[in-house]
Amino acid sequence: MKRSSTMDTQLTYESAVKKAQLVERNPQFQLDPMRVSMHDETDIINLAQQIQTADKQLKHSTSQKLVVILDQIKMLQAQAMNILKESNESRTLHSAACNFAKKPGHIYHLYQRATGQTYFSMLSPEEWNHSVDQTYKGSYRLEYDLSWTPIDKIKERDDKLKWVEKCINSDNGTTLAIDFNVTNN
Repeated sequence: MKRSSTMDTQLTYESAVKKAQLVERNPQFQLDPMRVSMHDETDIINLAQQIQTADKQLKHSTSQKLVVILDQIKMLQAQAMNILKESNESRTLHSAACNFAKKPGHIYHLYQRATGQTYFSMLSPEEWNHSVDQTYKGSYRLEYDLSWTPIDKIKERDDKLKWVEKCINSDNGTTLAIDFNVTNN
């Protein structure tokens, strides 16, 4: 962080007067101008130091708030990239060959033939005759939003959906929705 050289130097009376921005004199009032302008040199320097300290504190506070926003921007960018990645993966899986109507909530197994064609089967790798020339690529559950969840992430997704259901069905759903101490058991 770049620091201003005037912030760290001792203030002189002349620089303090400029920094303190004293109220302009108003000759229209019938007050004695000397009485209004009487001040001790140290008072002006102290006033300028207060302003200098406030400037430093405000700059620091603003910087910290901007760092928080920067972190949030990075988090949102990462979430957006993850959503796009998941969408592309689901699109690719929907493009795989299939000889049956896929139903949400069911698990399907993806294979690849020696020709490069990928296809879905209802049979797991354990149910296949080992003489078939194919490579197992993974198992996925078709979700009700037509996205795909890899079999190893189904429990995690189900736990999140249970939590959402609990929030929706709870009388204090708003409180649950903002509770950051949620455990994913």
